[in-house]
Amino acid sequence: MTQEYQPGQRWISDSEAELGLGTILMTEGRLLTVLYPATGETRQYSLRNAPLTRVRFAPGDEITHFEGWKLTVQTVEDIDGLLIYQGFNEQHEPCILPETQLSNFIQFRLASDRLFAGQIDPLNWFTLRYHTLEHLSRQQQSPLWGLGGARAQPIAHQLHIAREVADRIAPRVLLADEVGLGKTIEAGLVIHRQLLNGRANRVLILVPETLQHQWLVEMRRRFNLQVALFDAERFAESDAANPFEDCQLALVSLDWLKADAAAQEAALAAGWDLLVVDEAHHLVWHPEKASAEYLLVEQLAAEIAGVLLLTATPEQLGLDSHFARLRLLDPNRFHDLQAFRAESANYKPVAEAVQELLEHGKLGKAARQAIEGFLGAEGHELLESLDAGDESARARLVRELLDRHGTGRLLFRNTRAAVRGFPERELHAYPLENPDQYLFLAPGEHADLYPEVSFQASPDSGSEHWCRFDPRVDWLIDTLKMLKRFKVLVICAHAETALDLEDALRLRSGIPAAVFHEGMSILERDRAAAFFADEEFGAQVLICSEIGSEGRNFQFAHHLVLFDLPAHPDLLEQRIGRLDRIGQQQRIQLHVPYLQDSAQDRLFQWYHQALNAFLSTCPTGNALQHQFGPRLLPLLEDNQPAPWQALLGEAVAERERLEAELHSGRDRLLELNSGGAGEGEALVADILEQDDQFALSIYMEELFNAFGIDSEDHSENALVLKPGEKMLDASFPLGDDEGVTITYDRDQALTREDMQFLTWEHPMVQGGMDLVLSGSMGNTALAMIKNKALKPGTVLLELLYVSEVVAPRGLQLGRFLPPLALRCLLDGNGNDLAAKVSLNTLNDQLESVPRGSASKFVQAQREPLTRQINAAEGHIVPRHKERVAQARQQLIAELDEELARLTALQQVNPSVRDSEIQALRQQREDGLAFLEKAALRLEAVRVLVAG
Repeated sequence: MTQEYQPGQRWISDSEAELGLGTILMTEGRLLTVLYPATGETRQYSLRNAPLTRVRFAPGDEITHFEGWKLTVQTVEDIDGLLIYQGFNEQHEPCILPETQLSNFIQFRLASDRLFAGQIDPLNWFTLRYHTLEHLSRQQQSPLWGLGGARAQPIAHQLHIAREVADRIAPRVLLADEVGLGKTIEAGLVIHRQLLNGRANRVLILVPETLQHQWLVEMRRRFNLQVALFDAERFAESDAANPFEDCQLALVSLDWLKADAAAQEAALAAGWDLLVVDEAHHLVWHPEKASAEYLLVEQLAAEIAGVLLLTATPEQLGLDSHFARLRLLDPNRFHDLQAFRAESANYKPVAEAVQELLEHGKLGKAARQAIEGFLGAEGHELLESLDAGDESARARLVRELLDRHGTGRLLFRNTRAAVRGFPERELHAYPLENPDQYLFLAPGEHADLYPEVSFQASPDSGSEHWCRFDPRVDWLIDTLKMLKRFKVLVICAHAETALDLEDALRLRSGIPAAVFHEGMSILERDRAAAFFADEEFGAQVLICSEIGSEGRNFQFAHHLVLFDLPAHPDLLEQRIGRLDRIGQQQRIQLHVPYLQDSAQDRLFQWYHQALNAFLSTCPTGNALQHQFGPRLLPLLEDNQPAPWQALLGEAVAERERLEAELHSGRDRLLELNSGGAGEGEALVADILEQDDQFALSIYMEELFNAFGIDSEDHSENALVLKPGEKMLDASFPLGDDEGVTITYDRDQALTREDMQFLTWEHPMVQGGMDLVLSGSMGNTALAMIKNKALKPGTVLLELLYVSEVVAPRGLQLGRFLPPLALRCLLDGNGNDLAAKVSLNTLNDQLESVPRGSASKFVQAQREPLTRQINAAEGHIVPRHKERVAQARQQLIAELDEELARLTALQQVNPSVRDSEIQALRQQREDGLAFLEKAALRLEAVRVLVAG
């Protein structure tokens, strides 16, 4: 039967009790809209099955008006669906309090209500509730929250950047690490931490169309973020007034958004907290004119408080292009290109001086003058301290320079030269004879680079298949046989080629192979990747189309076959980057077969000789391709030895010039800031230490047992979870109704993407904890206590109170006052024994009591139990007040220190925005106001009867 809902009625959410008291706003069609004023949240529910409970107080209850005064209820009237409470206030004056004027922060003693109603839960549920509260409290205070749960190897510079950026209010930064250093992971960590901490709720991710799938996979696989992929079809099919308001995280192709005026209008109006733009260096801007893409991002960046731009190394693109990115982040600070050029020119000697200090440990005359000119008298004092042998002076000098760095707070850029841990590369080239069948193919786009595709499409091919005569196929079979002890990744440009190669290997060699291409579903790709990753029974080889160079990490392999070569050096780097990543333990072996005297041969020479793209990363590749592309393409198709050699020579000279320019332009101060100066290493150590602990696996076993989830061994460090026959709650977030495979082991999770990697941040863990705490599970229990020191019939009462503050998540008050369980163990004389007897010690002495007997006992002892429950608050209130006072002190100390730092920093670095300081002041003010309303809630009651 559908409930009768009226605007103004007060209800509480069964699944999100922490939202406080809700107010019915309206019913429309089949939807019900509820406002939760305490947290500023609005929810919509289906009218038929809204998870809500009507708040209805009874005579004798004490209730609170929103202005703070209290009323003891005498009578309750229902007038047109709204409750009117009549009673006396604290001055014993008769008063009326309509439910519409109830305080949003009223707490409910649901545990005692359930106890006296005979709703008594199994004994282990009470313990589960206590442990859930303990773990939740610890997580909210952990500096690793949002950083330790990603399916990624913890890497120092990534963690440092993620924490530094995510902990800002509305961060606006440029992430410009070199290729292979993990900009996408950094962005994912920032998004994830901001979502968990409540600093951001809605995120818009703009990417080139070709990278949509890569982002979807990375966000889902690494961070368990359910990102909605938006395109014209999804936008048109949505029946929402604004389709973008249907989702929390939207992944959008910039190309599509640029072309669709209605989608642009909706995106601008959708109220995002964070904008992420990948490949931002493709946004073209000149003082006279900007591209349509640039103008669109500029509009969005003006509306959205937080902005992350991911871009190639800025120096590659020139100073004007770098300025174009910075003006998107802070148009007030970066409004004049000429002024920026002058500032950059003034800063260059300082960057060179820092490089001299870091590389040689001392400073020459010119370097000293540059630093003194930049820092003034303070610089002079620090240099004198440095000369006098003060060990700390160097670090202080670098910090002062960093604080004044023009873009030090806006730009993060790590280079391979500054970050260690990359493997070497070894090239094996295999020139093969070009078969006759390919010599007379009809011309077409890249027909000579991928002749097998052109041949199969040709009407002259007849029944002959390219795999029968192409020498690369026989070469591949022979090479795989030689490498039979190793995993081998094969990448080719087209899905058709990958499928044909897999057929050829199966039919002609019996070599176990998996195939991976864009025509497969994500689940099918997962299975292929898992088959390849399996050490014991898996495939030796994985054959990928070009999509295989996107989004996946096959770092457990170190042999890469480039069956053909891509048409752009960035794609080549992406292919190699599947294996050549920070943390790779082996030297990368690159195997490149190519057909002699063909476009393949000349493209190989271009990448190897001109760009040096096989043996090292090629930061100049894009610029060289752009510069020489118009001459390169005709010469690839048409063999002209003299012009070809001339082109190679020019390209080599230009590459060397650009590389020298890049090296001399390296800003070591910026690299030092981006690297984290040891802070990232400390985070890595803490995450690895957390990984080694067993608290999570022990807690999850407790949770699985309570909810009826069956777990059995899958393999070493892995379990299979399935719904049990007596599964308690069908909404338990298992991830799959049939069951899932999980691991708590990070290394295993990195090689087996078909397994769920369980951490404290995983949706299954968080969802399970929510199910425990959002309902009444385990908030009542009764047990027999076997203890010879206790006289039979003695009654002990164990109570768990939660000391908490209900506030918007963005204020992050959980850092200062997490919802901690305060435990009280009362004997018959009203003494609190909790400090002497721990919950686990007590559990060892307890036996379950049948529910019927337990209920009868509680009814018989209702009055003395009620007196004990009322008395318990006297023990807990002082502890609660002490916690709140400490939380106030900590909030004031932390935010005042941060305000002082930012205010001082603003004096020397204008990239600190006024809005950032104002938001921090507002956060301090609001945080203290909400802490004033912190309250105690009776969370659970356990009656213990001595036997």
